[in-house]
Amino acid sequence: MNTRPKIPANARNLNCCIIGSSGSGKTRFWLTPQLLQAHSSYVCVDPKGGVLSQVGHFLQKRKGYKIKVFNSVDFRKSMHYNPMAYIKTESDVLKFVNALITNTKGQGKEGDEFWTKAETLLYCALVAYIVFEGPEEERNMNTLVEMINSMEVREDDESFKNAVDYMFDGLAKRKPQCFAVRQYAKYRLSSGKTAKSILISCGARLAPFDIAELREIMSYDELELDRLGDEKTALFFCISDTDSTYNFIVALAFSQMFNLLCEKADNVYGGRLPHHVRVLWDEAANTGQVPQLEKMVAVIRSREISLCLFYQAMSQCKALYKDNSETILGNMDSVIFLGGREHSTIKEISEVLGKETISMYTESRTRGQSESYGQNLQRLGKELLHLMVKSSVAQNKTNRDTIQLDFLQRLAK
Repeated sequence: MNTRPKIPANARNLNCCIIGSSGSGKTRFWLTPQLLQAHSSYVCVDPKGGVLSQVGHFLQKRKGYKIKVFNSVDFRKSMHYNPMAYIKTESDVLKFVNALITNTKGQGKEGDEFWTKAETLLYCALVAYIVFEGPEEERNMNTLVEMINSMEVREDDESFKNAVDYMFDGLAKRKPQCFAVRQYAKYRLSSGKTAKSILISCGARLAPFDIAELREIMSYDELELDRLGDEKTALFFCISDTDSTYNFIVALAFSQMFNLLCEKADNVYGGRLPHHVRVLWDEAANTGQVPQLEKMVAVIRSREISLCLFYQAMSQCKALYKDNSETILGNMDSVIFLGGREHSTIKEISEVLGKETISMYTESRTRGQSESYGQNLQRLGKELLHLMVKSSVAQNKTNRDTIQLDFLQRLAK
């Protein structure tokens, strides 16, 4: 699929935002037909795995797609994903740690920023050591968890050293100026009590990685995120719509995927991937946050990548990305509203549509001793679609689209 416009003056990007309340047909009437067109590589967030069961056979057998699945609902049906397999430079370490912290901060009010920065120092040091100094079979999240678990700290003995301290002492002798050593030296500036608090915070943040099933899934990598644009591939992230324990992995994978594909497009393919990659991000409000998404969504178009965000209301995007939400939605040239009753969403869409000009003709007649008669013609503005009409306008179109969708699904069987 080549997205270069024939008439550049009328060009629009392929980024899209689909908004609709529960049951409005976001998946059935928009996401599924997108996959059945089979013109790009696809990355699809699939709550409950329903979309995969509908279109997986069609894409694989009839269209020759390579199908990959990460299933956090049933790990026995999932391929392996190791985020450390994609870390090649010190910059990649910082990006990975930032995405990890952003998506594992939990619910509630954020604490003191000092602890987050202290954790960042320790994570950067440990991840850099694992990736650049450790053996290949140990370059995974399991090793990171084991290193943190082995870091004993004694509050009453500042000179005490644990096994990880000795490992970094040996590395400092061989490579005194390497990234891992410099980051770990800054972490070691903390006192025993402070260091113990940092380790407790790190342990709590990485609690999901103590689950045996997740540890096995993340021991090595099969998803090959950097090769999605090389050939027609469909990658499905099957997540639970009731349990968000593992949903942060989706945001972590997306953060790495966007960076990997952009770098490969620039360094290998001269700026554009050979196969367009279309990201269909269903349940975007419940699967974590991609750091600097507002910048990424503005530059992925030229690399043959497009993003489709699915929300139940615009307020979900604003709650997740705060002030950056306007930039993200501003880079979506298409907004599809399938119905809903959230007032701020309806009002904003109505304001974007604007008003139409109408003519109002009035007549007046006054009777009395001197009878008078008058006519008046006014030009007025009227909302293009009334708010109450707007909230249900998509329902009428749904009935018309059902026949077309059923036809496409019969082709997929």
